[in-house]
Amino acid sequence: QAEEELKEGCARQALQLQEMGRRESLLRADAGRAKEQLESFKTRVMRACSPAAAGVAGKAVTEQQVIEKVRQISDEKQQSLEREKCLQEELSSRLSKEEEVSANVEVLKESLRELQ
Repeated sequence: QAEEELKEGCARQALQLQEMGRRESLLRADAGRAKEQLESFKTRVMRACSPAAAGVAGKAVTEQQVIEKVRQISDEKQQSLEREKCLQEELSSRLSKEEEVSANVEVLKESLRELQ
């Protein structure tokens, strides 16, 4: 009876090991697909950011290249936002001056009417 229980225990462990092996194979396959997707994504990012830099001579795009390109785009965006803010302030200032000039013109017109 003890021998039978040992055989059953060994059979269960063998099944568990087979199941673990199957799961490991699935995980390896998933990891491989994830790696391919990451490489594809990095290449698409680089192609979108800088077509000339993406996949030069078939070389894989490194994570560092992607990070640098994203950082560069972020910096350019920040500069654009700052430039836009300056232009908005300049426009606001010019509009204020224009309103002031218009008001002065109206005062001048009124004065001319009174003189006539």
